Amino acid sequence: QVQLVESGGGLVQSGGSLRLSCAASGTMSSRNNMGWYRGQQRELVAAIAFGGRTMYGDFVKGRFTISRDSAKNVLYLDMTSLKPEDTADYYCHMDTIHGSFWGQGTQVTVSS
Repeated sequence: QVQLVESGGGLVQSGGSLRLSCAASGTMSSRNNMGWYRGQQRELVAAIAFGGRTMYGDFVKGRFTISRDSAKNVLYLDMTSLKPEDTADYYCHMDTIHGSFWGQGTQVTVSS
């Protein structure tokens, strides 16, 4: 079983920045894919494969960067130039050979 705990959400003004973190614990291999999703529809924000390849939702347009510290089992999302439409709950996700896991989410609110 894998536990994912997000942190770093909060209230920020339009144009501001935030860094989200996702700490993973439990039984997992290093060969897993991770990502950030948002909203009830679980819209893809960014994903990173175990080999390091990344992909982003079309709306990101170079504003966000996903990264991971495999030694610490932490996933990051650096968000810049935030817009009010980025307001949502952001969820961490991990795909492993043992299954698919979600965190509880962290709320991001961008004021105009």
